Amino acid sequence: MNYREDIEKSIQFIEYHIKEKITIEEVAGHAGYSLYHFCRIFSLCQGVSVMEYIRGRKLSLAAAELFKGRKIIDIAMDYGFETSSGFTKAFRKAFGYSPTQYTARMAGYAGGITTSKIGGYIMNPVIVVKPAFKVAGYGIKTNITGATYTKDIASFWSNYNGENLESKMYNILNPAKHGEVGLCVPLSESGNAIYLLGVIVDDFSKAEEDMLTVEVPEAQYAVFTTPPVNTANDVEQKEFAKIITGTWKYIFEDWFKDSGYVYDEGKLDFEFYDERCHHRKDTVMEIYIPVKKL
Repeated sequence: MNYREDIEKSIQFIEYHIKEKITIEEVAGHAGYSLYHFCRIFSLCQGVSVMEYIRGRKLSLAAAELFKGRKIIDIAMDYGFETSSGFTKAFRKAFGYSPTQYTARMAGYAGGITTSKIGGYIMNPVIVVKPAFKVAGYGIKTNITGATYTKDIASFWSNYNGENLESKMYNILNPAKHGEVGLCVPLSESGNAIYLLGVIVDDFSKAEEDMLTVEVPEAQYAVFTTPPVNTANDVEQKEFAKIITGTWKYIFEDWFKDSGYVYDEGKLDFEFYDERCHHRKDTVMEIYIPVKKL
């Protein structure tokens, strides 16, 4: 299974049809995946949802067009914006300037692709079979196909930390062991999903009304431990977040293609945070990927 090639193929499809009204279903179908699975993998590998990527590419290509002396309204129409004012609003949000200001301030346009790697650190996963378990905690309902999916998750984390929901969750649920599980659960074929950050519980009897609950089925997992990073301060906490993102990207773009395994779409992947990820010099966390043999 070569996710890197499949994502690149989908990006090529987007580029070829960038001036058309592309649907996520069309892109997922071209890549050969179900809608939910494709959107999940794309956002993990690219760091943005499919629609965020398409909108960003339209605006980047439109920015390049500005230097050819074309009228703003013509560029807007080419890239699917119904009005020049709508295009200008989106452009200002993306680049910080109106199209006219951008043209005046930028001497040239440079395109490029940014990639991130887990440089020099070899991650050999452990293959385990984990029995079914229950998770209760706090979360949000979102849509993985939407343009705001990654922003929804970021907003949830900000609220989770700001309201100290972790301490509240432990006090209420009193789990047998320390450790938070972060997972995304599909609700429908249209991309509706739950993002949940919770703890493993024996049953849901202590879960309160504002909590979400999920039963995770038994599965075989490839368990990846992230490269260690020092998280003594807020700057290094941000570095930890980058390491986690880079690990997800590594799994789907590099590990799968020669692993002899495929992703088991009938199961759930999840992140696991325990005492090893709290303000240590060797902070790590684990990513559980459901797999089955080719």
